[in-house]
Amino acid sequence: MTPKRVLICTNRTCRKQGSQKVLAAFQSLPIPDVTIESSSCLGQCGNGPMVLILPDEIWYSQVQPDEVRAVVERHLQRGIPVKGMLYPKFHPQ
Repeated sequence: MTPKRVLICTNRTCRKQGSQKVLAAFQSLPIPDVTIESSSCLGQCGNGPMVLILPDEIWYSQVQPDEVRAVVERHLQRGIPVKGMLYPKFHPQ
């Protein structure tokens, strides 16, 4: 099983939208076998802060620090993506 990686864009636009706080929130809730990484631009400027979970290829947009716990508890620990937070461009509902 490929270990999970959480990429948080910390490039210019996402950083202005608060991605450093989102990164810090993920880092404050460590999960065994899940790598939390600061990322360069993920190519979705203006929709951030962007979070990409690999190898699942699940995208979350406009993530706020207080929403990180839901991603950790539901997606990373139980394997259930948080529907209301999914990026509609890649996950139309």
